[in-house]
Parts: sequence; structure tokens; C-alpha cells
Amino acid sequence: MKFIVSSSALLKQLQQIGGVISNNTVLPILEDFLFEVSEKELTVVATDLETVMRIQIPIESNEDGRFCVPAKILLDTLKALPDQPLTFNIEKTFSIEITSDNGKYKIMGENPDNFPKDPSNEGSNSFSLASNILLTAINKTLFAVSTDDLRPAMTGVYFELGKNEIQFVSTDAHRLVHYKHTGVAPNEESNFIVPRKPLNVLKNVLPDNDDVLEISHTESHLFIKHQDISLICRLIDARFPDYKVVIPEGNPYTLTIDKVAFAAALRRVNVFASKSTNLVALSISGNEIQLSARDVDYNFEGNERMACQYDGEPLQIGFNAKFLNEMLMAVDSDEVKMELSTPSKASLIKPTEQAENEDLVFLIMPLLLN
Repeated sequence: MKFIVSSSALLKQLQQIGGVISNNTVLPILEDFLFEVSEKELTVVATDLETVMRIQIPIESNEDGRFCVPAKILLDTLKALPDQPLTFNIEKTFSIEITSDNGKYKIMGENPDNFPKDPSNEGSNSFSLASNILLTAINKTLFAVSTDDLRPAMTGVYFELGKNEIQFVSTDAHRLVHYKHTGVAPNEESNFIVPRKPLNVLKNVLPDNDDVLEISHTESHLFIKHQDISLICRLIDARFPDYKVVIPEGNPYTLTIDKVAFAAALRRVNVFASKSTNLVALSISGNEIQLSARDVDYNFEGNERMACQYDGEPLQIGFNAKFLNEMLMAVDSDEVKMELSTPSKASLIKPTEQAENEDLVFLIMPLLLN
């Protein structure tokens, strides 16, 4: 079998799905791409058994066939080549010869029959979603996903579907993100947890526009298709915490502050905080906020003051500056509103201006001050 493909087009597409392949695989075949040639179209598949991703590329070919090729050496070869047509010639032994303008390269492929089969989507429920809605949801929730594998339910983003809305929730027990979009109609009431890894891959390949994604799910898998790219991932089989009971209502104090200036001040002061806690204390009184941090082990100390709008009693409260900064960066408005209570109760962060059909709320637990 022989086919011709652009080196730059192939490299670009392989890099999009290459993130699925794991470095430490149990099966050697999982280190390979599966190439399938059919009707002058090349389909490339990558999988780690939990996530499957495939892309399609137009090529010049006179026959159909399948083979597996080691991902790392193919990617390294393509990165080193300038943009040019490449001819792939595959023998019956799955030996692969790649011919460029100035050279020939041989790679030993593998039998495609050993490559894992795709999960079935039989009996799945389907709905459509604009690409930019899903991309926004991923960007606003993924940073708060837990990395603690002992709590599997928190290691993904919770999708909660309603008749005329979809909600995305993530938490690591120290902070929580709740993003609701009412501009969609899944027409079903269900929920599932999508792992962090496939969402990270999607974040890098989805376009930030209103292209329509075809989304379907079974009890165990999620299926997403966009034009020439598709993804299948295994869902997390665990019960997500009841997030609604931890979101406080009626926090009595309100702080409104410039997002960019506040984030920059947090980064500067956090340089002097303990690296184990990133604890920055906020002393709020009148229309002024003072940020302070100290690392007692090295005798470091940093303080800053800035203006704000504050409605409430004088308050001193501590937060993990890194967590707080990540939340501020996920807000699109110029100002943020913090709804505060006592130094030991959860605080809320909201944009002062929400986009149409959107409702975004961040929750962060304070740190106890010495």
C-alpha cells in the first residue's frame, strides 16, 4: 500500500492527538498510532484504553489498508522535516518506508489487528453543543479539578444536563467552580464526570467559535465529534459530591475590586509567603485592602495596599494566593465581586458582569491565620 501526504499537515494533526498516548503503557501497541486509509482519506487513531482520539486527513492514495506505526519516532521524524509531500510505502510485513525529497526512512510497524477496538455507543443519548461553550466551560473549570487519585470523583469535571441548560462543576475540596449555561437544550436530565486528561486534550483542539459539536454518552463513555476530529473517553464511575450544599447563600460582606490589579498584587505579595501554604492575609476596612504575607522560616515579609469598594464590617481573612489568582484569571469582567463572611466560612467570587446565558460562581475556602 502506498499513499502521499503533506508532512506539515500530518504533523499538525498528529500533535493534536499525540497527547492521548501515555508514556508508561502496559501494552506496547498503545505507543503506536493506528493508520487507516480508505477512499483517499487517512484516519489516525491514538488511545491509552481510557481515551480514544481520531483525526482525518485527505491524502493521495489508490488503495486502502491499515497499519500501526510507533508514535514517538514518527513525530520526531516529521518535526525534523521541512514542509513537503511524503510518500508512505507499507509492505505486507508492516515495514514502513517514508520517502521525502532528499531521503528515505524506514520504520517497523505493527499489526493493526492488535490495536484496541473502540467502545460501542449503542443506546447513547445525544445532544448538540457549540464548540465555544464547551471550550469556555473547560477553561473555567479544569484548573480546580483535584489531582488526588484517592478521591476519583473529584479528578474530573461534573457535567449536569437539564432540559434547557447544562452545568459544569469542578472541585478539589479547597475551591469549587460552578458554571451554568442556559443557551443549550440537551433535552434530558442526566449527569456524568469527565476525567481531566481528555478535557486537557480537547482544550487544545476545539475551535473558539460556534461550530456544532455532536455529543453523546452512555453510562460508561462520552463521545464528542467535531468535523474531522472525534474523541471517546471513559467516564469516572463515582458519585460527585453534593456541591449545592456547600455554596453559601447570603454572605453579608461584599468586596468589589479591579481584577487585574488585585491579581498582580497577589502575585507580588505571594513571593514572600510560605511556599507550603501560599497564605496571603487580606485586611479589609473602609475602601482599602491590605495584602500581607510572611514566611517565618526565612524571615520574608511582603505588604501592599490598594483601593477597593467594601460594604461590611472590618475583616481579616486569609487565602491561598495561588488558588485565588487562578480564579481571578478565569473571570472575563474587569472587576470581580467577593462575597465574604467570617474568616472560617467559604467565600464566593463572581464576575461583576456575566455574559448572556451564563452564570459563573467560584467558591474558595479561607485559610486560618496565625
